[in-house]
Amino acid sequence: MGGEGCFLSGSFTRWSEHILMSPMEGCPSVFQVICNLTPGFHQYKFFVDGEWRHDDHQPFVSGNYGVVNTVFLAREPDMVPANFSPVTPGRSNMEVDSDALRSVTLSGGTLQEAVPRISEADLEVSRHRISIFLSTHNAYELLPESGKVIAVDVNLPVKQAFHILYEQGIPVAPLWDFCRGQFVGVLSALDFILILRELGNHGSNLTEEELETHTISAWKEGKLHLNRQIDGGGRSYPRRLIYAGPYDSLKDVALKILQNQVATVPIIHSSSKDGSFPQLLHLASLSGILKCICRHFRHSSSSLPILQQPICSIPLGTWVPKIGEPNGRPLAMLKRNASLSAALSLLVQAEVSSIPIVDDNDSLMDIYSRSDITALAKDRAYAQIRLDEMSIHQALQLGQDANSPYGFFNGQRCQMCLRSDPLHKVMERLANPGVRRLVIVEAGSKRVEGIISLSDVFRFLLG
Repeated sequence: MGGEGCFLSGSFTRWSEHILMSPMEGCPSVFQVICNLTPGFHQYKFFVDGEWRHDDHQPFVSGNYGVVNTVFLAREPDMVPANFSPVTPGRSNMEVDSDALRSVTLSGGTLQEAVPRISEADLEVSRHRISIFLSTHNAYELLPESGKVIAVDVNLPVKQAFHILYEQGIPVAPLWDFCRGQFVGVLSALDFILILRELGNHGSNLTEEELETHTISAWKEGKLHLNRQIDGGGRSYPRRLIYAGPYDSLKDVALKILQNQVATVPIIHSSSKDGSFPQLLHLASLSGILKCICRHFRHSSSSLPILQQPICSIPLGTWVPKIGEPNGRPLAMLKRNASLSAALSLLVQAEVSSIPIVDDNDSLMDIYSRSDITALAKDRAYAQIRLDEMSIHQALQLGQDANSPYGFFNGQRCQMCLRSDPLHKVMERLANPGVRRLVIVEAGSKRVEGIISLSDVFRFLLG
């Protein structure tokens, strides 16, 4: 609607109350508000910067209050009478039905009825078409025309590897074993979180001095005892490298990432039958695969009915449980004065990759992600702090000058969306490099309502 101040009034307020509308996140000239309306016919108008206005792009009629917009809410979804007339004879426009209230969103000057949930048939059609696309396209299509992929040697000191990730602005790096002539694993931000937690453990055998010479190989060996996987015989075993070939289908790559709960999968090619002399071509991520999906269906989105669905109407993401809601999975959030130790523990124990940082009203202030831990490499901050004494706010300030683009997009750390946003808009945002999740916020207050990750989107799309 434009303007600096915008209010809504209508027959549903008996034209006596002005409802304040809030600017949309990222678009301050567009205002929205959520109203509970009964099924039936309603009139409304806007009060913008001291002037009454109506929306020329929506249905409107002339009445006692001048030119007003109109909206009809059917009793059942998609049941608008064919012979519907804005003015019903013998009935005042001020009357309302006594049926249960229905939720309506007003956004950008448009009243929209809560969209009914997508049918199972449309859902299956959409998933089938996406599955066919992913099955008939391979990982080779993910390779950029130019770029670099950084790998580190397993005999490199952990401290040095820590600095490499920070300086190169990367969250993970494949590990190369020169003696074996092959890639043997991946070093990630989670490794550094576990290392710093171990350093902070008074009973730890790992000291800061040892960190200077402790190799990645030695850390991976020690990690088996710190966070080991046990088979039926009670023996510990190292986790094998999860990788894909350039001609593996995009669907297979996506499933490997999801099933193994990893952020990236190295794309490795070898011209030898025995796999010798492997070439590291790329680090595949769900973001890159999602970008392929968005690009392919950009001009044929009508073939995927689910893309137009608002995210609040589909089982997607983790949401703040409603009061009295049974078995609701709590959404991990912290205040910015919480300790860095509490944040790292929550990242590990809750098995999440990021935590929204909120104020006392649960309004979003920032977000702390696993990859933010590399900021502690700056000026060897990790050797000069205590995790239980440094706050999340202080830790985030350390990374403000970091070179890493991860966690940033268009100069913003926190990528947000609204519950009314359609799925295609969420997918396009998540397809941007470095964006791994969107925080769902309430318009205006920015109160956290939930979070959607790349993994959530792919689990939903693949069924």
